[in-house]
Amino acid sequence: MDKLTTDIAVIGGGVIGVATALRLRSDGRDVVVIEPNKPGSGASYGNAGTIADYAIIPVGTPAVLKNLASLLLNADSPLSIRKAALPTLFPWLMRFAYESLPHRYRDNTSRIADLLSDASWEWLELAAEIGASDLLSAKGCLYLYQTPEAFKAAASDFELRRNYGVAQQLLTPDEVQSLEPRLPQVRGGGLFFPKAINFTDPGQVMSVMEAAAKRAGVEFVRDSVTTISRERDGVRMMASAHSIHARAVVIAAGAHSRGLALQLGERVPLDTERGYHLEFDMETPPVERPVCPTHHGFYLCPMRGRLRVAGTVELGGIGAPSNPRRLEVLLANARKVFPTLGEPSRSWMGFRPSMPDSVPVIRPSRGGRDVVFAFGHGHIGLTLAPRTARMVSSILAA
Repeated sequence: MDKLTTDIAVIGGGVIGVATALRLRSDGRDVVVIEPNKPGSGASYGNAGTIADYAIIPVGTPAVLKNLASLLLNADSPLSIRKAALPTLFPWLMRFAYESLPHRYRDNTSRIADLLSDASWEWLELAAEIGASDLLSAKGCLYLYQTPEAFKAAASDFELRRNYGVAQQLLTPDEVQSLEPRLPQVRGGGLFFPKAINFTDPGQVMSVMEAAAKRAGVEFVRDSVTTISRERDGVRMMASAHSIHARAVVIAAGAHSRGLALQLGERVPLDTERGYHLEFDMETPPVERPVCPTHHGFYLCPMRGRLRVAGTVELGGIGAPSNPRRLEVLLANARKVFPTLGEPSRSWMGFRPSMPDSVPVIRPSRGGRDVVFAFGHGHIGLTLAPRTARMVSSILAA
């Protein structure tokens, strides 16, 4: 078994872990990233590729709470659950229901809005630093409302975002058509977020980020941490082929973080959303920016040489296989927008680390600042990677 000693170990090589390692290395710290797979090959690759500075509204809302049972038990809804996982998920669901109450929803929205306030600017800065600026597109993001009634029902969300300073523009159906001419006509209208930034290839961004980290001197260890414990002079991690000792550890293992936190005596209410996407290879995607038909809860994402159809929420843990029904629903809904879409070129399923309040866990562990938590980002992990890295840096510098 190889023995390694380092200043800081980052457990997890997704976008949060690699961005954090880059930041800590720029602080002059020696950093090792421990990741069993290719860095950035999970949810950091499979997402909608959007820096969603507008995504201040948590998954749990009073409206979702009102319809929670019907949503969860409908296999075709944007929010569903694998029934076999219900007993295990029950405590998380109870906490989710509580966090969806009006007073908790308002507080959670405020906390998320604070985290997202500089997200686009921080990504522009990071992209320039690592040489990925050409992989970013600043064409914004578009929400679609199928009917005037749906558009009117979303008025409280419009006002909430406005109160938090989110840049947004209400569009008539004709203005939607002008912005995205190949979309079918919508009767309700649209909501345009002009400051949203899009990745033309999330996987390529992660490859560039990994390469930049290696050039900066970050060491990557291909292994999976199984045990973690505190010692008098630091933290000991055991992996399948390595024993690693570090002065401090950042747990950024996404959906796999809960068990590591539990070994340190902390019960974090983290569970897993299973995300899916389909891709259609094409030279010119039919939209110029991410487009979300809100009544179906997914994104049409133009990427380099392909259209990615991504989104929806399935609660079901990390052990069960991919659910073909979720992919069928994505395909059927995508064809409701673009009926001539052929068969998908490929499909994907991955895991989002999800907290009941939709607020990521970015803080020192209760046992001390020798272990820092940086997980639970849900749908905004890509968006918050640079901000999370900065916060972790500040914690470890204190």
